[in-house]
Amino acid sequence: MPTSPKPQPVALCRLDDLADPGSRGVVHAGESLLVVRQGANAQVFVNRCPHRGIPLEWVPDQFLDSSGRLIQCATHGALFLPDTGECVSGPCAGQHLIRRDSHVKDGLLWLD
Repeated sequence: MPTSPKPQPVALCRLDDLADPGSRGVVHAGESLLVVRQGANAQVFVNRCPHRGIPLEWVPDQFLDSSGRLIQCATHGALFLPDTGECVSGPCAGQHLIRRDSHVKDGLLWLD
């Protein structure tokens, strides 16, 4: 039985193009995503609040709270952990952002 080929990873951005800590919005294949960098690690999530189903930012590329340590929904202030996407404060506490598989290699962030 033939299997479908596995999709090839897609480079989203250079890790050095993101502040540390930092965030950026990107669109891939029509899907709005958010990239969050914390040190040498970066994660990719769907740019949609689990509470309201709306984009997380009011200002382009500003997804982090004032400390730069948590992802914040600009609409109602919910806070999410940047490594797992878990909501730790706000009306969606305990829910998660939808995470996309990714990895860092050769200074680039790849969407798997």
